[in-house]
Amino acid sequence: MNRRSLLKLLGLMPVATFAGCTSAAEEAGTGKSKLARSEWKKILPPESYRVLFEEDTERAGTSALNHEKREGTFVCAACFNPLFASATKYESGTGWPSFFAPIGPAAVGTRTDYKLIYPRTEYHCAHCSGHQGHVFDDGPAPTGKRYCNNGVALRFIPKTESLPALRA
Repeated sequence: MNRRSLLKLLGLMPVATFAGCTSAAEEAGTGKSKLARSEWKKILPPESYRVLFEEDTERAGTSALNHEKREGTFVCAACFNPLFASATKYESGTGWPSFFAPIGPAAVGTRTDYKLIYPRTEYHCAHCSGHQGHVFDDGPAPTGKRYCNNGVALRFIPKTESLPALRA
């Protein structure tokens, strides 16, 4: 019996998702992107692919984005969907880039994640369904949220540069 079947049997499967998305690991093409997982694997560096489409987690403290302080936009490393404004980034002390709010209500989707037995809220890019990280209720004002993001799942675009076009 696989993990999904076991969770379903125990009644622990999520019943709804935000913005109509499910986990990228559950099925390909569930967001607005038309690219299949096999295409993302050809485009992305291996470590980004593992985090975005196999829901891996990068080691804490390893992302250069932890120290990024310039004005700009953090976009999904796969499809370039804008996810976070630099004004919402803060130092959480966790070792991962952290934000108190996404760029807009439709930027990310969420689902309940039971990988550590207890439920957590996983969030992903609403365009390509790439896994970004988890959201917690221990962040700063004004939202009280901490969007704890894998750095390899993001790309920073300085304010002085144009945002890249969305990948299909």
